[in-house]
Amino acid sequence: MPYPLENMLVVGVASSALFDLSDADQVFREHGEARYREHQQKHIANALQPGVAFPFIKRLLSLNDLSDDEPLVEVIVLSRNDPETGLRVMRSVAHHELPISRAVFMQGRSPYEYMGALNMSLFLSQNERDVRIALDMGFAAGQVLGSPAADPSGTDLRIAFDFDGVLADDSSEKVMQAEGLPAFHAHEIQHLEEPLPEGRLSDFLRGINRIQDIEEARVVADSNYNRRVHVAIVTARNAPSHERVVKTLQSWGVRVNDAFFLGGIEKARVLRVLKPHIFFDDQLKHLEGAADEIPSVHVPFGVVNEPKELPESRRAPMPPASVLFVADTANA
Repeated sequence: MPYPLENMLVVGVASSALFDLSDADQVFREHGEARYREHQQKHIANALQPGVAFPFIKRLLSLNDLSDDEPLVEVIVLSRNDPETGLRVMRSVAHHELPISRAVFMQGRSPYEYMGALNMSLFLSQNERDVRIALDMGFAAGQVLGSPAADPSGTDLRIAFDFDGVLADDSSEKVMQAEGLPAFHAHEIQHLEEPLPEGRLSDFLRGINRIQDIEEARVVADSNYNRRVHVAIVTARNAPSHERVVKTLQSWGVRVNDAFFLGGIEKARVLRVLKPHIFFDDQLKHLEGAADEIPSVHVPFGVVNEPKELPESRRAPMPPASVLFVADTANA
């Protein structure tokens, strides 16, 4: 009987997001693919250390104990490694006792195009180019940033999202960028009853909500049950544009536990207290302040991430195709 993915929350994670591959990446960039392969084989018994997405993935997988039947969550490794060099990745998975048994290894190429076939709601990678292409194809993807955060004991999972360009599309953000804050607020008031179109990560939130539904049933059965999954929105919106966020989420049939409408207050101030296991934002400037403490994911989607046109005199020449291939290969 085929393994059923349709009712699961499926996440794809590149080995570069799950583990710290900085040493191996340096070998690849300085000495090439042959030495990289030798390095991985030589150190095959040395487990890779946790990467930026490790705490999030570990705690997400732990939610499978809420089901007595089929797993609620499936995580699949998607890697640019070939199967041989990928052995160290999977041995590291076993070393850290992560219940991950499925992987796709494609030498020098990213497997993001298989996201649809594998029913994935999210793809995490350190490779910006792979993430951008996946987003352009209509998938949900993000580039992990910063250093792995400490993962103290506990079973809860805290997820934080920006709103525009992440959960919703960037149609309102386009107004903000083109016309400024007063025009943005006026636009949101005018369209208050009109739900925003869904963004790339709305389906991922829907999958998280399905797990939260199971927890809510447990609370009904046992008032002493402590909810493990907590979802927050941390957005630069404030009143009066905040109301459209709430009404939009209601129209989609999704929900969050907390919302921070900060209106220009630095998000890092809140994130350091909230301590999410992962935070998604479409603007790098909102991630830079806390990326070394908070596992952060840049979703390079929408108007704020479109390349700025440079004058002809300042444009750098395009490197040869071989250089582009080398630059992308090690970010597995």
